[in-house]
Amino acid sequence: MTYVFSKTLALPFADAITRTREALTAEGFGVITEIDVQKTLKDKLGVQFRPYMILGACNPELAHEALKLEPNVGAMLPCNVVVQGAGDGRTEISAIDPVASMQAIDNPELKKKAGAVAKKLKAAIARL
Repeated sequence: MTYVFSKTLALPFADAITRTREALTAEGFGVITEIDVQKTLKDKLGVQFRPYMILGACNPELAHEALKLEPNVGAMLPCNVVVQGAGDGRTEISAIDPVASMQAIDNPELKKKAGAVAKKLKAAIARL
């Protein structure tokens, strides 16, 4: 089982970030965290790294439902979406497959909710 849904776009990194945010919004997600891995690695380690941004996507309604089913599921939230430079003016976008990540939790109802989130994340990636 793969653990991400991915798509590579013939777009510069900044444009791909914008498109990814728009696609997530269209599927009911908001971006509640943003980690600039390239900047962090430069600042903390002094190393060069490709453009790499982790967007923490959250669908509030589905997150609330999951939290009601499993109080500690917040340790696995939000759903991370990686936008990274792929070279030659291309950018790869990968979203976590929540069904794969929720395999560690033995809760059938939570697994159903993870399927609903996965459907929305797949749709967001397909919009790109």
